[in-house]
Amino acid sequence: MFKQLLVSLVLVSVLACGSKPRVSLNEGEALKPSAQHEVIAKEVANILENISYKKVAMGDSLSNIVYTNLLNSVDMGKVYLLQSDIDDFEQFRNSISQDFKDGDLSAPFYMFNQYAKRYIESMEYALSQVDVEHDFTIEEEYINNREKLGWFKTQDELKDQWRKRVKYDLLNLKLIGSDTTSMDKHKEVLRSRYKNLISQAKKIDSNEVFQVVMGSLTDAVDPHTTYYNPFFAQAFNESMSNTLEGIGAQLMMENETVKITDIIAGGPAFKDKRLKINDRIIGVAQGDGDFEDIIGWRLDAAVSKIKGPKGTVVRLRVIPAGQDLTAQPKIVELTRDKIVLAEGSAKYEIKEVKGDDGANYKVGVISLPKFYIDFEALRRRDPNYKSATRDIRYILDTLKQKDVQAVVLDLRNNGGGSLQEAIELTGLFIDQGPVVQVKDVRNRVEINSDREPGVSWDGPLGVMVNRFSASASEIFAGAIQDYGRGVILGSTTFGKGTVQSALDMSRFISTTSRLLLKASDASESKNENIPAGAPEFGQINVTMGMYYRVSGSSTQHRGVEADVSFPSQFSADKFGESSEPSALPWDSIKMAPFKPVADLKTVNKALNEKHQKRIEKSPAYGFLMEDIKKFNEEDSIPKVSLNEVKLKAERDKFRKDNRDRINQQRAYLGMPLWEEGKPQPQHEFDFILDESLTVMTDYIRLKK
Repeated sequence: MFKQLLVSLVLVSVLACGSKPRVSLNEGEALKPSAQHEVIAKEVANILENISYKKVAMGDSLSNIVYTNLLNSVDMGKVYLLQSDIDDFEQFRNSISQDFKDGDLSAPFYMFNQYAKRYIESMEYALSQVDVEHDFTIEEEYINNREKLGWFKTQDELKDQWRKRVKYDLLNLKLIGSDTTSMDKHKEVLRSRYKNLISQAKKIDSNEVFQVVMGSLTDAVDPHTTYYNPFFAQAFNESMSNTLEGIGAQLMMENETVKITDIIAGGPAFKDKRLKINDRIIGVAQGDGDFEDIIGWRLDAAVSKIKGPKGTVVRLRVIPAGQDLTAQPKIVELTRDKIVLAEGSAKYEIKEVKGDDGANYKVGVISLPKFYIDFEALRRRDPNYKSATRDIRYILDTLKQKDVQAVVLDLRNNGGGSLQEAIELTGLFIDQGPVVQVKDVRNRVEINSDREPGVSWDGPLGVMVNRFSASASEIFAGAIQDYGRGVILGSTTFGKGTVQSALDMSRFISTTSRLLLKASDASESKNENIPAGAPEFGQINVTMGMYYRVSGSSTQHRGVEADVSFPSQFSADKFGESSEPSALPWDSIKMAPFKPVADLKTVNKALNEKHQKRIEKSPAYGFLMEDIKKFNEEDSIPKVSLNEVKLKAERDKFRKDNRDRINQQRAYLGMPLWEEGKPQPQHEFDFILDESLTVMTDYIRLKK
C-alpha cells in the first residue's frame, strides 16, 4: 500500500513539473489559473474534440475564433485596450485552442490580466477627471460603443475617450436630476460610482476569469455548449428545476455590502417577516458557529455562505434599511428551505374576447416562461416534484371547469429547457405517438414518443411563438403543427435544433489528476466558496445530438414558421441560430410513423385571410409597424452630443414623441391620456396577444 502511494506521489510530482506555461505570468500578478483550472480545461478540450456532436479539433481555425471571442468578451466596445495590446496578443491568435488541449491557460489569463490593468487605469483616470471643469457649451460628441472603430493607438486617445465619458456621465446626472441639485452633488454620486467599479474590479478572482476564458472556447465550438463553474452550475440547475434552496431573498452588491432587493413569496425570509427590502447583510454564521464579516466580499462568495441545503440554519447580522453601518445590527436566524420560483412557473388567465360575429368567447391563456422540471426531486421519487407539464395539466383541468372555449399557450420568449418536458407537454394535447426524433453523435436516430393514453385538452388550441421561442418551445410547437392539433401564431422561431446534455465534470477527472490537485492544495488556496450541493469541478452542457420534427425536418436555422403570421422586428441575420457563426447546419431525416389529428391547411388559409383583413384596418397594427421601423433604424456609430442645450433638446423631443405615442395607444384603448409633468402611466398593450385571441374566435367558429 505504501509503495503504491509513493509511486502515485512521484507521478504527481512529475506531472506537476512536467509542463511549462507558454507565457510567463509575473509573480506579482493577481490572476493566475489554478491547477484545477488547468485540469478542467484539458478535459473540456478533450470532450469537445472526442465526445461532443460536432467533434471540433483544437486547431488554427478554432484558435482564431477563440481569440476573437476572448477579446469581445472583455472589450467588445474597444474602450479599454490599446492597439499595442492587440499587437502583443496577436502571437496567440492561431494557437490558443491548442493550449487548452495541453491544459495551458497562461495565454488567455495574460490577455485578461492586461485588460484588467487597462480597465482599472481607465476607471482611476475617470475618477481623476470628476473634479475637472467641464464645458457643456461647446460642440463635442461622445461615442460609447466603438465596436466598429479601430483600437486606440495612444494613451492620449484613450484618456480623451474617458474624459468624454466623465463629461457625459455628469451631464446625464444633471439632466435627469432636479434643478435644485448642485453639480457638487452630481460629482459626489459619480465619484462613488467609479470607486465602487474599481473596488469590484479588484475583487475579481481567478475562478471568474476562468469562466470567461472557458466561454471563449465553448462558444467557438457551438453557441449552446457551455462550461459552468460550480457557482454558475448550481444556478443553472436551480433555474431548470424552478426551485432553489436557501432563505428566499434576492441579493445585490452595493457599496461593499450585500443588499436585499427582493423577498421571494413563500420562502423562509417571507414567512419570518423580519428581513426587509434594502436591509444590508454584514455577517453570516452557520448554525451556532461564529459570524464571518462579509463586508467587501464578492457577491458570489457572500451568497455561497447565505444559501445552503434545506433544513440547515443560518444566522444573519443585518443593518436595517435606511440605517448607517455604525448602527446596531439585528440578528435574524432562519432555517433554509426549498423555494419554488413562482415567476418562472406556468400561469393562466381567462380572457373574454369579442369575435367578428359580435359574440363573446372565453379563451384560457397559459403563459409558460420555460420548460422546467426538478430532476433531483424526480430522482428521489418525490411524488410532488415540480414540472411544467404537471402544472399545466392542473391548469387545463381548471380551465375546463370554467368552461373556456379555446386554449392559447403563450411560448413567446420561452428559450426552452427540458426535452422530456417538451415531450410530456405535447402528450397533454395528442393521444400517444411520436413527438420528436433525436440523432446522436453516432448518427443513430431515436424516436421519442408520448406513451400516455388520452389528452387533457381536445378543444381548439393556439400556440404563440416569436423569434425568441427556442429549443423545447420549437419541439412542442413543431409537433402541434405536424399533428394538425392546433394553430401556431406569431413569427418564425429561433431555430435551435440541437440537444445538450449536462455532464458533471467530476466524471472526467482521473484519479491521477485528483492526486495532482490534492498535492497542489498546499501551494495555492483552496476554493472554499463552492456552494453546497454544487458540482466540485463544475459542469459542461455539451451538444450531443440534433432533434428533428416527426416530419423529418430539423428546426436548426429555419425554426418553426407560424400558421398565422405577425411581422417581427427581429431579423434572422441578427437574432436567432442563423446569426451564430459556429451553429450547425440544417438537415433532415426520414419521417417518423405518426398519424395527424387533422389537416389544418384549409383552416389556416381562412384564418390568415380574416387576420390580414382585420389588421390592415387596425390602428394597433400601425403601432406595431412603427415599433418595428424604429427598432431597425440603426446608426452605424451612435454618437451622443455633449452640448447641454443640444442634448436636452434631443431628450425633450424623445420624451414628447414617447408621450404622444403612448397617448395614441391610450386613446385607442379608451384610457385617460398621459399629461405632461405627470408620472408615466402603466398600461398593458399587447396587440399580438389581442389579435391572436381574435384569431382563436375565428378558429372556434370554423371548428364548429
